[in-house]
Amino acid sequence: MKNWLKRVIPSPKAIHESRYLGIFGKLLHDPNLWHLNRHSVAGAFAVGLFVMYLPPVGHVFIASALAIYLRVNLPIAVALIWISNPVTIPPMFYFAYLVGSWVLGIPSVGFKVHFWLDWHNWFAVLGPLLLGCIICGAVCSLLGYVTIQILWRWKLMRRIQKRKERYRELSESRLRTPSSNRQT
Repeated sequence: MKNWLKRVIPSPKAIHESRYLGIFGKLLHDPNLWHLNRHSVAGAFAVGLFVMYLPPVGHVFIASALAIYLRVNLPIAVALIWISNPVTIPPMFYFAYLVGSWVLGIPSVGFKVHFWLDWHNWFAVLGPLLLGCIICGAVCSLLGYVTIQILWRWKLMRRIQKRKERYRELSESRLRTPSSNRQT
């Protein structure tokens, strides 16, 4: 997983040269923003998955600011916001609207194109939508953080178990061989 992430995420140089992230200047030189460890990656998933559910204005800036403030992996946090794209935004935001309507106890409107295209209706939709976005973002953030923590720990425990098995096999093979063969 770690090797795949190293291949996929942009380099620090590419981030430093980005016109969107250049406003952060020297803050981008913090080495914690580039580490690939369990806490940094899990935190980046939490930031990226929360920001992807916010209304699509300034996602890169918000994710970068949160990653810098929380000192989590910046490239992963920024990359995850692109899960919300023109193809995925309509179902994500409609689901967020349904969640917000349910929480507020407001009857939700079905997906009728003429209703959603009329801007007069947008103010009635805005409250449930924003509340639903915050709730869905928080839930996705929490699930992403916990999932990465669990997967990373599981992978580490598997690696430790395999190492123990190798050492056990090595020690058993040394015990089986006669001492005269060990010297040659």
